[in-house]
Amino acid sequence: MIQAALDGVSAGRVVARAFDDEVTRSRLVSEPIHLIAVGKAGPAMATAVMARPEVRIRTALAIGTHPSAAMPAALAFLPAAHPFPDQRSRAAAAEALARATRVGRNERLVLLLSGGASALMCEAVDGLAFEDKLAATRAFMLAGADIHQLNALRKHLSRVKGGRLAAACPGATTTLALSDVIGDDLSVIGSGPGLPDPSTWADVAAAVESHEAWDRLPAAVAARILEGCAGRVADTPKGGDAGLARSDGFVVGRAAHAVDAARAAAADLGYAAVVMHERLTGEARLVAPGWLSRALALARAHRGPVCVLSAGETTVRVKGMGIGGRNLEFALALAEPMATLGAATAASVGTDGIDGTSDVAGAMVDGETVRRAAARGLPDPADVLDRNDSFNFFAPLGDTIRTGPTDTNVGDIQVLLVNP
Repeated sequence: MIQAALDGVSAGRVVARAFDDEVTRSRLVSEPIHLIAVGKAGPAMATAVMARPEVRIRTALAIGTHPSAAMPAALAFLPAAHPFPDQRSRAAAAEALARATRVGRNERLVLLLSGGASALMCEAVDGLAFEDKLAATRAFMLAGADIHQLNALRKHLSRVKGGRLAAACPGATTTLALSDVIGDDLSVIGSGPGLPDPSTWADVAAAVESHEAWDRLPAAVAARILEGCAGRVADTPKGGDAGLARSDGFVVGRAAHAVDAARAAAADLGYAAVVMHERLTGEARLVAPGWLSRALALARAHRGPVCVLSAGETTVRVKGMGIGGRNLEFALALAEPMATLGAATAASVGTDGIDGTSDVAGAMVDGETVRRAAARGLPDPADVLDRNDSFNFFAPLGDTIRTGPTDTNVGDIQVLLVNP
């Protein structure tokens, strides 16, 4: 089921979906294009677009964590860092800006965005040190900020995000996005380099306040936010900005596509497949028990084997020095509630194949997890969660889920199987 979910949002499937749509197809074939693909799926998406004979490509650049298989020679590739940017991310941002400025007025810049783009293409706005931007992003992420809050901060501190890449382009700009964001907001995906930014300095300040994170930010960043709120530092480009008059964007892959594919696979395997339509958010260890209760209530409405599916993206408040991620912590927080359920299994996976600081996609848990862990002398789940060391709980049990790089990213998928 998990593999079916990944296949449902593969780069090739996403690009094929874009060409099947009349509007998005027209953006790709009506005029010569300059291609910039950024994100974990960037190289694979660019490769799929370049394989289409009807596309007239002038230049093509992919920025990602690793090259894709069978990349054409005409596709330039720049490796960069994730989840925290480095000097390679700065070089990638500079190259993307340089290419955007060279797009002709009768040509189109096509941005292919996917999860991870915010870190992979990164440079601080003029007047702010890159190190301060990096430190602010890291502190806000570790404070538990969700992706909307985090990317609002990133956009306001960036030379390329929040519409600034499109503003540098003399031609038209079209964004085609593989969404890893709750709500599929194009201005948030990859921090929206090709579209107007509706978020404001006041939104950034409110988010910092909500996480009590002012003291965690570098002084230069905190001062810039306050200066922005006072109107003394320009905001990001907004709708109606002349430099963005010819920019548009479309979501061509989302979590719903992955869930639909997993549901079809579950049905083929004889399960009654049920989807929880509410997207999962919040701190992983806190929301997991409530998710399980809701999933079980849905399962009990059916006879026979049941598969309950959901999607979303939780957060982790990092307090310990362990190895883990939001999917591992979500699964671990289910271990004790599931100990009395009998024939039930749950899993949570990141569709990009990498969960937090681990090298796995997530983990699975069942009614025997706590007993098996105790037999191996592993600590109680609550102690492990307090140390943020969920990987080292599941790895000795053989219950991690390892997919390797998937060349896609639409957030996380959760599965509950109940076999009465």
